[in-house]
Amino acid sequence: MSGVEDPPGENTPKGAHDPWGPPPAVPPASALPDPPVAPPAPDDAPAPLAVDPGTPSADRASAAASPTVADSAPGELPPLTSPGAEDPADGYGWPMPADARRANGADPSSVAAPASPPPPTRPERHSRNPVDRLTRGLPNGLRVTIDWVVTIVGAVAIVLLVKAYVVNPYRIPSSSMEPTLHCSQPAVGCETKSVGPVDLSDRVLANRFLYKIRDPRRGEIIVFKTPAAAQLKCGAGGTFVKRLIGLPGDTVEVKLRSGDGYVYINGKPLEEPYIEKARRGAVGSFGPIRVKPGNYFMMGDNRSQSCDSRLWGTVPRENLIGKVFATYWPPKRISLH
Repeated sequence: MSGVEDPPGENTPKGAHDPWGPPPAVPPASALPDPPVAPPAPDDAPAPLAVDPGTPSADRASAAASPTVADSAPGELPPLTSPGAEDPADGYGWPMPADARRANGADPSSVAAPASPPPPTRPERHSRNPVDRLTRGLPNGLRVTIDWVVTIVGAVAIVLLVKAYVVNPYRIPSSSMEPTLHCSQPAVGCETKSVGPVDLSDRVLANRFLYKIRDPRRGEIIVFKTPAAAQLKCGAGGTFVKRLIGLPGDTVEVKLRSGDGYVYINGKPLEEPYIEKARRGAVGSFGPIRVKPGNYFMMGDNRSQSCDSRLWGTVPRENLIGKVFATYWPPKRISLH
């Protein structure tokens, strides 16, 4: 080209449409070839779906699975189904009758509510009581009876063991320990009167295991078994309660001063704040004697009314029972020693 536009019609190839010329002639319909005819479809073939050729392949799959307006009866709208949301009972997405949905369990109204879970059960607890374990298979009444019998027998056994090896109560039958420990009248020299059948003599507790772990000490009130000579001299024997005065190896002597008796240990007067002055009278002199090894010299606090080591001798260590540490009866006399 030379920069000048060619006039219309010139230099146009043969058979090409000239945009500047008249429009091409449209051939008549009789001159057009017949369209190809599709072979007849079998009777059981599904009806073709109307799908827009311009629809993407993913949308075509959704359209293929959804009914169209053409598939609905005249005057009826197609069912509203979401693409890809198929009925669990129908793999093609078509709606199912209500009775079919109920039969297949797809109708929510026909599904029964789930049963509530059973309440949690507590795990069975096994008793640690050996009696319960041994009687687990027995009837309840028999188990209760056995439990009571074992409880009573066990309590009695515990009491006996405590009395034999730990603590044991004792009664004061005479006035030999007045006024420290009271006896009750009509015994001679007792300061307490009985009230009817109630005996108000002091009851004391003795520690039975103390002398197994340590030696007796001077001044302690001790329960002991009397030597055989006590039965002859005092007319009584068995168990006595006296105060320890002389230890093994001590020299014990009783001297008179103004008619009252005073104890001397190894030549020195013994301090005895627990003795009342009136209780020292009418006592003769005694000794001196030396206490043998493994023996102890006992005396009562009421010297004029006490039958003690001055008459029947010393007490061997094996005869000692325990130390008196408390008075528990009567209530007004409760105290520690």
